[in-house]
Amino acid sequence: MPGLKQTGLDLYHWLDRRLGLAKPLIEAAEHPIPRSSASWWYVFGSAASVILVLQVMTGILLALVYTPTARDAWNSLNFLNHGLTLGWFLRALHGWGSDFMIAIVLIHMTQVFMFGAYKFPRELTWIVGVFLLLMTLGMAFTGQVLRFDQDAYWGVGIGASIMARVPWIGSQLVHLMLGGPIIGATTVSRFFTLHVFVIPGILIALVGVHVWMVLHLGINEWPMPGRLVRKSTYVQEYEAEVHKDGVPFVPDAAWADALFAAAILLTIMACALFFGPIGPSGPPDPTIIQTVPKPDLPFMWIYALFALMPPKLETPILLIAPIVAICIMLALPFYAGEGEKHWSRRPVAVLMVMVIAVSIAIFTQLASKSPWSPVMNAWSADAVQPEFIKGRTPLARRGAVVFQLMQCRNCHALDGVGGQRGPELNRVATRLTESQLINQVLQGGGNMPAYGSALSPQQTTALVSFLETLHGNERPAQDASQELTDSQPMQLLGGRE
Repeated sequence: MPGLKQTGLDLYHWLDRRLGLAKPLIEAAEHPIPRSSASWWYVFGSAASVILVLQVMTGILLALVYTPTARDAWNSLNFLNHGLTLGWFLRALHGWGSDFMIAIVLIHMTQVFMFGAYKFPRELTWIVGVFLLLMTLGMAFTGQVLRFDQDAYWGVGIGASIMARVPWIGSQLVHLMLGGPIIGATTVSRFFTLHVFVIPGILIALVGVHVWMVLHLGINEWPMPGRLVRKSTYVQEYEAEVHKDGVPFVPDAAWADALFAAAILLTIMACALFFGPIGPSGPPDPTIIQTVPKPDLPFMWIYALFALMPPKLETPILLIAPIVAICIMLALPFYAGEGEKHWSRRPVAVLMVMVIAVSIAIFTQLASKSPWSPVMNAWSADAVQPEFIKGRTPLARRGAVVFQLMQCRNCHALDGVGGQRGPELNRVATRLTESQLINQVLQGGGNMPAYGSALSPQQTTALVSFLETLHGNERPAQDASQELTDSQPMQLLGGRE
């Protein structure tokens, strides 16, 4: 044993001479912090870092088996669940780890906000934290897509329809996201690249910057009522407090971090053991339109919010609200970078946290009952009303059958009968030309997912032929450029006269 110990010491000294890491690591571990910060309220950042390590490790093991193709993704996950020893437990660890990481990061951001830790001189620390939250949410969303089951398939469709609403560059964003105008063979590989390489790389880099700034600027002290933050005096006051009553991070504060992180890891393992992995549900089948796609738990409140809001508000809220919210969070330390830190002196901040927390809880509860089409007055298998069949050509009648079989009335009404998620189609041909109808059916847009992979060319032709007859007694929509082309010879002839 003495010889083994001496060998270990020799190896340690050999590595330290070449890497020089011992001194900076020891200094980082023993860096002084205010005694008031050695508290259970300061353990969430370390716990999130530990969960990130768990996610990286389990993700690497899953990537050894997972096949990122539209044809094999679902089968590879089923093999992990049923054909590989403890594969289900590995998937469950990764899935529940994702949910816990989002929860811990949100709690950490709330604690930082309530303790005023975003104020001078930690503005950049807060900004990096905002981007860490966004990257964590991005990891969770792309991970759900990689299951590539029914929920994931239609979830991607809804995500693409949201992207398509962006003015000017909507179609380019959809192509970038899906690898084409519709969900196809390259879609899964795109999300695999984001989930395994791009987002984790950014996330790890931001964590490194975040930890460095915490070490450089120090851990925020416990806020005291009446103790104001002033840029001219704060740094001197903080250094004086640390010098007078500081304690080393290890072991005075690290033990609480270690115990809490261990408890969180045990909880994740317990959830994985008792609840198992999340999905996959049924295999992705674009012909099954009656599915009710729902996201994972962290995004359920967003699903309920979108399902229940009036359709006319969707585009403004989808495009404006997230940008406004992110900008407010990023600007927070610049317009509130000084002043009071204690929550008892900041009633508006407390009220904001309470309103947001209660709203998320309510919408998450509603999400378990909120249907994809909130108003549904007809079964999707009901035949199209006779007045929409009379006098139609055989091709248009065949299109009415396609309209019925593809269950378009889940979202669209004919003569007031059907879903109200999308616009009523009685006079859709007065709003959209033939080419616009084809693009809408194949590529989707707005709330509508793309049906290009669900319809054959013959079915698309028949369906569009039927939709072109839906104009009532009004004149069908015409292509303005075609109208100009048709009328130009007469205009030229009139000019010669």
